[in-house]
Amino acid sequence: MQLLDGKYVSEKLKIEIATEAAQILAETGRKPHLVAVLVGHDGGSETYVASKIKNCEAVGFKSTLVRYEGDVTEEELLKKVEELNADPDIDGIIVQLPLPKHIDPEKVTEKIDYRKDVDGFHPVNLGRMQRNLPSFIPATPFGITLMLKEYGIDTAGKHCVVVGRSNIVGSPMSILMARNTYPGNCTVTICHSRTPSIKDFTLQADILIVAIGKKNFITADMVKPGAVIIDVGMNRETSTVTKSGFKLFGDVDFENVAPKASWITPVPGGVGLMTIIGLLKNTLASAKKEVYK
Repeated sequence: MQLLDGKYVSEKLKIEIATEAAQILAETGRKPHLVAVLVGHDGGSETYVASKIKNCEAVGFKSTLVRYEGDVTEEELLKKVEELNADPDIDGIIVQLPLPKHIDPEKVTEKIDYRKDVDGFHPVNLGRMQRNLPSFIPATPFGITLMLKEYGIDTAGKHCVVVGRSNIVGSPMSILMARNTYPGNCTVTICHSRTPSIKDFTLQADILIVAIGKKNFITADMVKPGAVIIDVGMNRETSTVTKSGFKLFGDVDFENVAPKASWITPVPGGVGLMTIIGLLKNTLASAKKEVYK
């Protein structure tokens, strides 16, 4: 078993991103600029947004945090998104999910200018991605492909099983792994909460990508020897042992699955760090007008 080390890959790619950001600053006098919109005080969202801002600063990006209380109206939030769309100094806009129940996340996602949608959730970006056209790819799947590429994981002709069908991870991941690119050219199966006998499918996987949101869902008896295991799970549990007061667990029973795997991502220290890289790479591409002129 070998680790797909998100810390190693993310640090390496951050150096490359910082070099390009410095070049943009030297040539244009401006830094790539990411705006994050945070509604309410969800603990996980607070942590994720703080991490995104910290990483922006680390690579020489400008970052702006726009905060609203949980009772902000949908109308006011949509108006703010329109303002951000119209600001030529802004390269990327993210609205942190989940949003309060009275706000429709689809309306907000579709309101973001797809040319600044560095989360890659806008229907235009998802549609272009499916057609293998230049687009912003959802940050987590993008980060996973960057990791597979960094480690030279062979994907062509492999059977990739994706457990989970969310619009953020599972569905776009399945499209990326099936496309005629590298990483890609896999035969792809999607499983989800309604799939009977999931084990029958996971045992066939050369590459198993798990994003179902259930702690230790994948056990050793569900994994083929030598499989590549990508664990997207981030399940937080309170803990008296850690300084933060909580501990993270993946969707894969790492301790028992790792000995059977050829490669595996740890939690933490795996996909989560690569998600940030996907977001930074999209923002950089936006600043350089590489995707949309």
